[in-house]
Amino acid sequence: MEDHPVFRQGLVQMVNAEKDLTVCGQASEADPALKDITRLAPDLVLVDISLAGKSGLDLIKELRAVNRKVKILVVSMHDEALYADRVLRAGGDGYIMKQEDPDEIIHAIRDVLGGHIYVSEEVLAGGSKGTLSASKIKNRPLDQLTDSELEILELLGRGKSNQEIARQLDLNLATVTANCALIKKRLNLKSANALLRYAVCWAETGEA
Repeated sequence: MEDHPVFRQGLVQMVNAEKDLTVCGQASEADPALKDITRLAPDLVLVDISLAGKSGLDLIKELRAVNRKVKILVVSMHDEALYADRVLRAGGDGYIMKQEDPDEIIHAIRDVLGGHIYVSEEVLAGGSKGTLSASKIKNRPLDQLTDSELEILELLGRGKSNQEIARQLDLNLATVTANCALIKKRLNLKSANALLRYAVCWAETGEA
């Protein structure tokens, strides 16, 4: 599941070029993807953190609730050190960044299909699934955000207003506004404009 068509098509072609791997479906939005996964029953699902409709983390949790056996590998632009632990705790089996060499992405796919956890050695650092050592991961302000706060930050960076975020996440406006205030405080940002600039930079580059 990937909401950038060019990258998605490239990923499909790359996987299909392998003699023993075949893409059985693709989607740009989470809810249709969940239905397709239930219908097609793939061995492995590739998920992006940024999806139309809901976050990849929420999709992983929903998918795990209905299918305990399918393997889930996240392929995303966002910093692995920030998201890998969250993905594993949500029920994912691995995390690799889009910038990696295509051969390494295929290696990650095979690793996860083989029943292994795939993350970089720097992030794994002696941990195990769902219990990556926080002391081994660089501490930064973004690490203080909850999954929900990260999702709101992402949507702000993608140009959504507070009202649009409230509708998309099925929250009331006051809750979104309060979360924005908490995010601003956790990131030590002085104004709403500073928060917006930070969010846009992070959503576009995966860094802030």
